[in-house]
Amino acid sequence: MTHSQPHESTGILLVNTGTPRSTDVADVRAYLRQFLSDPRVIDMPALGRWLLLNFVILPFRPARSAHAYRSIWTERGSPLLTHGLDLAAALQTELNDVCQVQLGFQYGEPSIPQALERFAAQGIDRIIVVPLFPHYAAASWGSAAQGAMQAASDLWVVPTLQIISPFWHTSEFLDLQAERIAQAWAQEQPDHLLLSYHGVPERHCKKTDATAQHCLVKSNCCDTLTAANRNCYRAQCMATSRALALRLGLEPAQITTSFQSRLGRVPWIRPYTDDVVRELGARKVGKLLVAEPAFVADCLETLEEIAIRARDDFRQAGGGDLVLVPSLNAGGDWAKALAAIIQSQVNLGV
Repeated sequence: MTHSQPHESTGILLVNTGTPRSTDVADVRAYLRQFLSDPRVIDMPALGRWLLLNFVILPFRPARSAHAYRSIWTERGSPLLTHGLDLAAALQTELNDVCQVQLGFQYGEPSIPQALERFAAQGIDRIIVVPLFPHYAAASWGSAAQGAMQAASDLWVVPTLQIISPFWHTSEFLDLQAERIAQAWAQEQPDHLLLSYHGVPERHCKKTDATAQHCLVKSNCCDTLTAANRNCYRAQCMATSRALALRLGLEPAQITTSFQSRLGRVPWIRPYTDDVVRELGARKVGKLLVAEPAFVADCLETLEEIAIRARDDFRQAGGGDLVLVPSLNAGGDWAKALAAIIQSQVNLGV
């Protein structure tokens, strides 16, 4: 559907996963209920997902998660929220008001529907949706794209949507990531670099393989990108690690790739970050530098899972210190790079 009037302005909707309203257990439970009810996150039949959520996860996990959130909460609130708002403001400045920028979370507030309503109130009916996930995964980028399309379809006047593709392979993203890691490497002089990515269940990767003969069939299935694994999250992450190692000039023995945040008992993509951290500690690695290229903003998974829990595990296993490389967050260099990434895919008129 096209509109007869010219667009007065373009909206840019930055989408990220979301965060609880507060660290109260009730707010964390409400957030987890919305998050884990997404069939792209827990991809099982609706009844099974409901039973798992209400009888296994929600009775116990909210209290533990609330405790974890308290360890990273700031005076301004959730780091993911504050970094998201700051990035929206920095991108707004970078684009010189040619586009109006809003932040919308898949779960929690500000929500995607709320952002779309604000655009509509401004008379904006062309919206560029930017899932803030560098790699494709059905549970992250796929869910963000679906959420935006669903929310837009619920409006009486459906806006024109354009969705920015995963950008892990762009020079803007890789160069900036490598620059951040190189700065930390020079400052910290570590003994080893760990690139830790968010994990997904193995079946999520297998579902992206139309041939059903490649993904996770062989141990080297992610060594190169092919037509079969072009949308495989693990393959894209491994390719990201290779590109970063090349930019950093690191040898294979100096760098390890792993996957964190697994949930439940089903197999997730390997190697697991918690296992790798303990193994490196047992090898008496003196200082471990950890970067997380799948996260563009620091959040619970980076600040609590890695900077607190993984650091403790590393030390207890016999390692020295673990240092986390800050995510891209909301710096002007990231806003500039993101503007270039968006501009390379759509015409913003900048």
